[in-house]
Amino acid sequence: MSIFHVDRRFEQFEDITPEILRQEKVKLLLCDLDNTLRLHSEKEPADELIEWISDCRKAGVKIVIVSNNGRKKMMQKFCEPIGVPCVWWAKKPMSTKLTEAMTEYGAKPEETVMLGDKWSTDVLAARFAKIRAWKVDHRRDII
Repeated sequence: MSIFHVDRRFEQFEDITPEILRQEKVKLLLCDLDNTLRLHSEKEPADELIEWISDCRKAGVKIVIVSNNGRKKMMQKFCEPIGVPCVWWAKKPMSTKLTEAMTEYGAKPEETVMLGDKWSTDVLAARFAKIRAWKVDHRRDII
């Protein structure tokens, strides 16, 4: 199997339902931020993201944002109001921050998924951490 293999593909994060998370026995969902959960230009969480996070929590899933974005204050400003912990400057595809998050939140590799939009960072980091990789299409502005 290729290290670029993804376990599931979705058009957008909103397509990942609580039912899918339960069926897949996901307890920890590590999510990329820029162009996965938000447009790079968005400064505040969109309503659909807030609703999706709430639905995931109701399904018993812990969400942690794991981003290569190096702007700590911006990351905190975005994540704190929605109560989602964030790991900034994760240096994906290195898997260190992913495995640290699994340890911190008590999740086993088989209970953990990395969700992202890039093969070269998100998917590879998941493979190196020996967790499932789910990929969404790169988020774009609707014109």
